[in-house]
Amino acid sequence: MRKILCTLLLCSIALVGFAQQKKETRLAIIPQPSSVTVTDAKPLLLGKEIILQANTDECKEIAAFIKEYFASTDTKKAVTIIDNNTSTVKNQTVIKLSLQRTADLATEGAYALNVSANGVEISAPTSAGVFYGTQTLLQILSQYPTSIPALAITDAPRFSYRGIHLDVGRHMYPVAFIKKFIDLMAFHKFNRFHWHLTEDQGWRIEIKQYPKLQEIAAYRKETVIGKASSKNPGKNFDGQRYGGYYTQEEIKDVVAYAKQRYVTVVPEIELPGHAQAALSAYSELGCTGGPYAAATTWGVFPEVFCAGKEETFTFLQNVLDETLALFPSEYIHIGGDECPKTRWQACPHCQKRMKDEGLKDEHELQSYFIQRIEKYLNSKGRRIIGWDEILEGGLAPDATVMSWRGEEGGIAAAKQKHDVIMTPGDWCYFDKFQADPKNEPLAIGGFLPVKKVYEYEPVPPQLSADEAKHVLGAQANVWTEYIKTSDHVEYMVYPRAVAMAEVVWSAKEVRNYDDFLKRLEIHLKRLDVKKVNYAKHVKEEFKK
Repeated sequence: MRKILCTLLLCSIALVGFAQQKKETRLAIIPQPSSVTVTDAKPLLLGKEIILQANTDECKEIAAFIKEYFASTDTKKAVTIIDNNTSTVKNQTVIKLSLQRTADLATEGAYALNVSANGVEISAPTSAGVFYGTQTLLQILSQYPTSIPALAITDAPRFSYRGIHLDVGRHMYPVAFIKKFIDLMAFHKFNRFHWHLTEDQGWRIEIKQYPKLQEIAAYRKETVIGKASSKNPGKNFDGQRYGGYYTQEEIKDVVAYAKQRYVTVVPEIELPGHAQAALSAYSELGCTGGPYAAATTWGVFPEVFCAGKEETFTFLQNVLDETLALFPSEYIHIGGDECPKTRWQACPHCQKRMKDEGLKDEHELQSYFIQRIEKYLNSKGRRIIGWDEILEGGLAPDATVMSWRGEEGGIAAAKQKHDVIMTPGDWCYFDKFQADPKNEPLAIGGFLPVKKVYEYEPVPPQLSADEAKHVLGAQANVWTEYIKTSDHVEYMVYPRAVAMAEVVWSAKEVRNYDDFLKRLEIHLKRLDVKKVNYAKHVKEEFKK
């Protein structure tokens, strides 16, 4: 009897251990899906032959990402893409991608992913959803390369706008890196790449009607060494001419590349401020007539586009025409931030404009400037986004506000029934330090660890339910005054962008930082495979 009891006890312990193991099966998916159910059914054993079955041409294009994954993992699997009408055989592992709309799958980006011993099925109402389901599958495959647990996932994004910004005006990066940047965005289900193309320190987009933008405005004489600003420009410079620009062919290539990954590229053409590089090429567009030179240090400069000259608007409309031909994005970002009014106050052309238009001050003149550009873009079927300074002097009728100076601008805009993208510096500026500055590369200042990014809530409590609907999402910003290389960009962006991915995708109620850390520990290995130069500080939290 004693032996029987001991045997039963050992069996009970084993069963409990097995049950706990099953219960603790952890899928390290980031961002966290809406619903994940792992069952005790037979897992899917991946065979040597993988069949990717797609019911539309779009799904076939998405299937290519799965095929590329298997090719990159050196598993020696034969992978074939077929349509739904082609029959399969018993020993083949079938992964089905299909477009279909159901009551549970009705929103843009939603998808269902089911794994059984018979294969994988990803279904969605739109091709974007199929793509996101594919990205989830790729993460699962990296964790379970030979045998996938039986599971069911239903998922949908919380926000429609999930963005990362990259400033190439201060420092620019090769097209190959821009594509890698977009690849990483897509892998984490971001869908807006905000490409900051013009600045005081350099103009980075080819405009064929104005060749001096490429010849002159794209370059600065030298660059300040170390920390400096327009108010304290510094004494040490590197003495090296710096610059360059992206040709229209390169931009078309990047936009097409991003589109395949369901990322929309939103260009930014800064106006009326941050215009010193442009004025260095076309001095007649400034209030003083120059001479001007692209800035060699950082900060906010008084040289802005003249609001009183018609030549300014002719120039900007022509620039925007060429920009629109390159970027199909509904939104065009027009900046609107940090525009000093000193030149306008002393400019007879601007003062005349104010008098003729019945404007009481220079803030209203800026609103006039923004609204005039907005009307032009609206006439072309596009909409504007501007930084929250565009609220000053009166908000343009159809403008979307990007709130960066805290959340106040976003709150004010939402209460005025304007759409908002939240990007407050305290949580969303990835140019800040991640650890003790003594041991970190030079940065703008401040402190923003992964935990603080993860804890950001894009919908402020001050908004009613109806007002909250105007918060389209959030965006991380990467300003590059002190970020000279591609490796440094990655160091500043990852893994903070992984945390932001969950902020903008996952439902508020499923987010949990401790759980995120457990998934992130596995997820960082995926970044290793992708050769991402991410910051390692968060690994200290894995030990706690």
